[in-house]
Amino acid sequence: MANAIYPKWKEALLSGSADSALTGSGTTGLFAALVDTGLYTYNASHEFYSSLAGIAGTPMEITAVTRTNGIVDGNDVIYLAVPAGNNLEAIVLFRKNAGASGTWRLVTYLDANVTGLPVLPNGGDITVVWNAAGIFGL
Repeated sequence: MANAIYPKWKEALLSGSADSALTGSGTTGLFAALVDTGLYTYNASHEFYSSLAGIAGTPMEITAVTRTNGIVDGNDVIYLAVPAGNNLEAIVLFRKNAGASGTWRLVTYLDANVTGLPVLPNGGDITVVWNAAGIFGL
């Protein structure tokens, strides 16, 4: 699979759904989850975080999110003490809101051209450095 924006998130954007915005901080906003693609396969029909499997460690918030000329960017993320396990080959970005995880919209699936992936966790920290051109674009 190559990088993809989830179609259901695009639909939410076009319909003006309030929980499609990438703003927020702390308990809401744009988050990133490291994923083992042996346990999760991208599916265009997936809409919410509850569809994911194979998540390693704790998803991290992307802070200082910007949206300029159709490009989304933000601060790099550090996953702390990711338990040893299978290779992690992808990152899934999702929009977290104050509701249950079954309402957190999947935004984009990244498995190509991500520096540092795949990575084999060993119990230490994993740092994801976003491309200087931005995380993804519309």
